[in-house]
Amino acid sequence: MTTAVVAVVAAAVLIVGALLVWSRTRRVVTTPAERAVYSALHTASLAARPLRQGLNDRSAQESAPHLRVLTGGEALGVADSEGTLLAWDGPHSDLAEPFADAARRAVATERPVLVSGPGRGEHAGRTLIAQPLLIENAGVAGALGVVTTGKPEPGRLGAVAEVARYACGQLELAELDASRARLDRAEVRALRAQISPHFIYNALNTVASFVRTDPNRARELILEFADFTRYSFRAAGEFTVLADELRNIERYLALERARFGDALEVRLQIAPEVLGVVVPFLALQPLVENAVRHGLAGGGGTVSIVAADAGTDCVISVEDDGIGMDPDLLRSGALDAIEPGTGSAGSGESAHIGLANVDDRLRAAFGNDYGLIVETAPGAGTKVSLRVPKFRAGIQA
Repeated sequence: MTTAVVAVVAAAVLIVGALLVWSRTRRVVTTPAERAVYSALHTASLAARPLRQGLNDRSAQESAPHLRVLTGGEALGVADSEGTLLAWDGPHSDLAEPFADAARRAVATERPVLVSGPGRGEHAGRTLIAQPLLIENAGVAGALGVVTTGKPEPGRLGAVAEVARYACGQLELAELDASRARLDRAEVRALRAQISPHFIYNALNTVASFVRTDPNRARELILEFADFTRYSFRAAGEFTVLADELRNIERYLALERARFGDALEVRLQIAPEVLGVVVPFLALQPLVENAVRHGLAGGGGTVSIVAADAGTDCVISVEDDGIGMDPDLLRSGALDAIEPGTGSAGSGESAHIGLANVDDRLRAAFGNDYGLIVETAPGAGTKVSLRVPKFRAGIQA
């Protein structure tokens, strides 16, 4: 080893040693105010997690210790809208009954109730504050009960009111989550109702046509039809994995190819790494059914289904080479009112079954950046694309 190299190595060792000594001896300086702010925010986040599940025994018991710290009370209770005690944290548990009475009054009047010397005896110098939990546009969800020493000052009353307001904010978010889940279920039911009855009728007719000429083929189609309907009307959640959605599409296309023969050509290009991506349930069925109907409107056509890896997202497209449509109809919001074979809005069986439904569900689940993109023109076919994230917290099949 040369002298120059030895000198460089020695210098590096000295620098590393000095950095280690400095890192061990340096002091991280924060002000009391900064530490107090951090502590309050951390405690608030711990209280928020259970409250986002709604107000019940479990969420009340898990959030009560953190809410007590935020209010600075000796003890804290949580009651529901009926005045039933859900949780009590801290000493003076014998005050639970007086709190339940005060909670019922606070819920009825929608105003805080103060009880001096609750329970008498050893509690003569204490005050019980029952603060209603007012949810906007939903009434009173319950009440917080805070035990304090002496007569509470305006600052303490204000702090209790703010903590109650914070808890109400989390409960409102929980209700929004529940409402969104109910809406998703309703939209899935609506989408199921829109599965073309003509497809079901034609599929059964197709099976019947093979019963005498090709019994084995008829049996295969009956099994495909049974699996298709079982999947489409299953009682599972609002999401599924792409692999299951594609398998159901294969069942649908097997029935359509049996019916139309060589008039319908299907091309699939699926990246294996995206098969486990979570997508809204029945998100692809309307896209494929519309493509088949558009593609066959001129007597025959090709439907292409592509699912590609796009970094953090998965991009899925369904394209046909059929009659297309006027893009102005899409911009005017007439997505679900296109009459087949005409490219114009009107009454009759919709050729764009459920596309607005799918677009709404994608945006509700993943944000406005994840809606449907439709590329079309009269006589130029139609391509419908969607993008879904490979992972999104809180969304699973």
